[in-house]
Amino acid sequence: MLGRAVVEIAQRLGHDVRAAARGDLDITDAGAVAHMLAEVRPRAVVNCAAYTHVDGAETDRGSAAAVNGAGAGHVAAAAAEVGASIVHVSTDYVFDGSKRQPWVESDPVAPLGVYGETKLAGEVAVAAANPAHAIVRSSWLFGAGGRNFVDTMLALGSGRDEVSVVTDQVGCPTWTGHLAGALVELAERPLQTGIHHIAGGGSCSWNELAIEVFDRAGIDCRVLPTTTAAFPRPAARPAYSVLGSERRAPLVLPAWQDGVAAYLATQVTA
Repeated sequence: MLGRAVVEIAQRLGHDVRAAARGDLDITDAGAVAHMLAEVRPRAVVNCAAYTHVDGAETDRGSAAAVNGAGAGHVAAAAAEVGASIVHVSTDYVFDGSKRQPWVESDPVAPLGVYGETKLAGEVAVAAANPAHAIVRSSWLFGAGGRNFVDTMLALGSGRDEVSVVTDQVGCPTWTGHLAGALVELAERPLQTGIHHIAGGGSCSWNELAIEVFDRAGIDCRVLPTTTAAFPRPAARPAYSVLGSERRAPLVLPAWQDGVAAYLATQVTA
């Protein structure tokens, strides 16, 4: 989902891009990663690969750790070997959601589940393997090419009169088309190292996001309030995932509502 957007934007900006989908490269295979990067010899690598099944990770820690932890380290190390910088995508799930003001880059991390733990392990591995690293934490991604909340709501809303969506999880919905542009910009600026918080501007609950999606799409479906406790899941979710930045000149994305509008517009024209 995110990788496709990165490739499209990078090519549009005139970069020579080599894209590797999962079928092309298994990042858990350190040798294969090193071989491909030695062959391509890029100036920068953007790693969008991840094990993102949050609930599945609770019972499949090995797979999640292999991709999100060790695999991320393999990519960063292979990039360093050929003199390339690495832009690595991480997540708001490295935090426990206990704050009630935006999380900044230096806030203490405390993942609630295996997914967050393995993504945090990836951050550590990337930073250790390649000094020229930018680690980008983002949240609530939606876009073309992958399962996401916006598409789920569009499907449900077209067949139901009402849906129940939680009000007690708050975050920053982020359109991949906006985030991808920031990732490419960081790839162009290898001296911008360290951790970056980059997500859709503003914040909302999942319930508010559903309302916005239906309003923008012209779907007549009521959105009822409910709580996380009413929908128990194997993995705990952070209650408050709003990301802010303490950087002097952070990369700022448009408002999350603009991301929803832009994404829906691409679906209309597709």
